[in-house]
Amino acid sequence: MIALPGHLCAMPGFLIVNPRAGNDSPSADELAAAAERLGITAHLLARDEDPAEVARAAPEGPLGIAGGDGSLGAVAAVAIERERPFVCVPFGTRNHFARDVGLDRDDPLAALAAFQGHERRIDVGRANGRVFLNNVSVGMYASLVYRREHHRRRGEALARVRALGRAFREWHPRFVVDGEPVDARIILVANNRYRLDLLSLGERDSLESGRLFLYVAHGVVRHSWEERSGAAFELDTSVSRFKAAFDGEPGLVEAPLRCTVEPRALRLLLPPG
Repeated sequence: MIALPGHLCAMPGFLIVNPRAGNDSPSADELAAAAERLGITAHLLARDEDPAEVARAAPEGPLGIAGGDGSLGAVAAVAIERERPFVCVPFGTRNHFARDVGLDRDDPLAALAAFQGHERRIDVGRANGRVFLNNVSVGMYASLVYRREHHRRRGEALARVRALGRAFREWHPRFVVDGEPVDARIILVANNRYRLDLLSLGERDSLESGRLFLYVAHGVVRHSWEERSGAAFELDTSVSRFKAAFDGEPGLVEAPLRCTVEPRALRLLLPPG
């Protein structure tokens, strides 16, 4: 039996639920039904629907998305464009953004209370105009994301191993960052600073610094990250288009890739307390 968070008074708002985000407890139907019982209009995203177009057609009030990290940026962009409060309901596999803003990643139902919660202004990043909430990356990781998505759709058991091997063979590190050649396997531009672990990026302590952070990993097995900060970065290369990963989702971008930060542009709603 599903326990609803808080009281049962009607909550204004519109929630897009991505049933392919990776969460199965509760199911997408159960989450949508729980939202409707709270007075929130829920829309299950069809496979061929554009979440941004669905968001633009939503009625007035807070605009939410239940999905993984890759689902959030398009709806957040519409919330900024329409000056609407934004609600994140963690419903994916990793939910890094939800973690960094203090939500319980294992309790999407509790996040529904944000529709009547308090507002927190946070920064967003843009890469050639496209909003990202966590980071945008190029290099081996972006190639790996492309392979992972291809094999996930085909359902191949050894997808990750094959993807890593092909990404290594395909990637040629010839990027220029702000006019400086950079020999790197992975370049990542982050919305605010990540804690740096030995082999990975950790959490973010702030989403309001008004800064981007660029991380460069040299070599196949990274032993450390080179870190830079700034209000903007430009990544150029010898090809006109290249692969990138936006909050873990694949995308093709035109060179050069210009990354900027918009301080406190997103009106994020969080549950009371």
